[in-house]
Amino acid sequence: MRVSRKVKHTVNSFVSPEDYLALERKNEFKSEYLDGEIRAMTGASRPHNIITLNVASELRAQLRAANCETYAMDMRVKIPARNQYTYPDVIVVCGKPELEDDYLDTLLNPTLLIEVLSKSTAKHDRTVKFDHYRTLESLAEYVLIAQDEHRVEQYTRQADGRWLLTDAGGPEGVVELSAVNCALPLGVIYERVEL
Repeated sequence: MRVSRKVKHTVNSFVSPEDYLALERKNEFKSEYLDGEIRAMTGASRPHNIITLNVASELRAQLRAANCETYAMDMRVKIPARNQYTYPDVIVVCGKPELEDDYLDTLLNPTLLIEVLSKSTAKHDRTVKFDHYRTLESLAEYVLIAQDEHRVEQYTRQADGRWLLTDAGGPEGVVELSAVNCALPLGVIYERVEL
C-alpha cells in the first residue's frame, strides 16, 4: 500500500460516500475513503512499483485461460461493513466481477488482495486493513509483500472462517495461491529489485 494522508476539510466535515466518489472520479490523484474521511494517497517507490507490476503481470499470464481478472493499482474496492473504499496494489477476481455502478471502477467481490508493504504502512496493512478486508465474503486470500527483503506473508481463509498464515522467504521461495490456482516464485516477485 502507498502511504495516505488525511485530506483537509472544514472542522467536523463529513464526506458522504457519494460525494467522495464524485470527487474521486474527477481528481487527478487518488484518495481512499473511511467512514466520512478522505485520505490522499502518495506516490509509490521504485521497488514498490516494480514488485506490483511483476506480481500483476505474472498473475495475469497464469490466469489468461481462467475465468479471472487481474487489476493493478487503479481498481477501487468497496468494503461495505467498514464504509470504506481502498486501492489494493493487486487484485484478482474470479467469476463474474461485481461492480458498484455503471462507472465500472469499484469492485465489490475480490478473490485475492495483495499489498506491497512499506515501513510506514506495514503495521496498518497487517492489522487494521486486514481486519477490514476480512469482512469481504468473497475474499479467499490476502498477501503482504515486503519491499526490503525476500518475504511474503499469505493469509488464506479456511472452511471454518479462520485465516491461516503462511510465510515464504528467500529468493527460491514460492507462494502457492490456492484460491486462484497460481504460484508466485519470489524470484519473479523481486525481479529487478535490489535488496
